[in-house]
Amino acid sequence: MRFDIITIFPDFFAGPFDYGILKRARTTGLVEIATHDLRSFTHDRHRTVDDRPFGGGEGMVLKAQPIYDAMQSLNISPKGERDKSRETVILLSAQGQPFTQSLAQELSTTERVLILCGRYEGVDERVNELLCDREISIGDYVLSGGELAAAVIVDAVVRLLPGALGNPDSSRFESFGADEVADLPDSADGPPRSTYGSGGLLDYPHYTRPADFMGMMIPEALSGGNHEVIRRWRRRMALKKTLENRPDLLERIEITDEDREILAELRGFH
Repeated sequence: MRFDIITIFPDFFAGPFDYGILKRARTTGLVEIATHDLRSFTHDRHRTVDDRPFGGGEGMVLKAQPIYDAMQSLNISPKGERDKSRETVILLSAQGQPFTQSLAQELSTTERVLILCGRYEGVDERVNELLCDREISIGDYVLSGGELAAAVIVDAVVRLLPGALGNPDSSRFESFGADEVADLPDSADGPPRSTYGSGGLLDYPHYTRPADFMGMMIPEALSGGNHEVIRRWRRRMALKKTLENRPDLLERIEITDEDREILAELRGFH
C-alpha cells in the first residue's frame, strides 16, 4: 500500500512515521509513505500557495493550481476515470465526513491513498469538486492544518494491514470492532474467542500483573480462570464503558436479550 501526502510542512511527518508499527511497516515494505511539499509546485519567487478569499472574510485559502500540479506530478488518475478500489484522493477539512474505524477498514483495502492537508481557512472548493473522492474530518473541532489528521488516518489504516501487527487478531477485537466472534475457533493458548469481540461496542477494561496494585485488586471474575465468567464480565464492562462514554453506539448495533438485561441493570444505577 502507498500513501502520498501533499502538505506545506513535509518535515512534520519525520516524527510520527518513524516509530512503532508505522516504522516497522515501512521497513518491511508493507507500506510506502511519501510526502510532497506543495510549495514545490508554485510558479512565483515567493512560492505562494494561498490567497485571499473571494467575497472577503478572515484568513487565507489554499490555491487550486499548486494542488492540481502536485497531483499531476504523481500520476493520479483523473477523478472521473479513477478506480476507487485501487486509488483514492482525500481532502482533510473540518467540513468533511467523520473518520471512523469502518472507513479506516475500507481504506486499508485500497492500493494507493493520496491525502491533501488543508491549511489556513481551507482549500479552494474546486479542488474538492474536481480532484477529490472524499472530504474527511477526524473530529468535531478545528486544527491548524491537516497534518495531524493525516498522521492519524495513516496510523489507523496501516495497523489494519495484514502483517502490520504482531498478532493479526489485535485489530479485530477492540473498540469499534464489528466482528462477531462467537463462531470462531478457540485459541490454543488462551481464552476462547467468545471472551473477546467488541461487536461495535467500546472495548472492556484490561488488567495485568501485579494483581494487587496500591491496594486495588483486579476484578475477581478475571482471577478464577472460568471462561464463561470472564466472557460475561467483559461483555458487561464493554456495555458499561459504552453506556457511560459513547451511548450513541448502542443505537447502531444489534444487542442480545442478555445485553438488554445488563443495560437495564446498569441504567438502574444512574
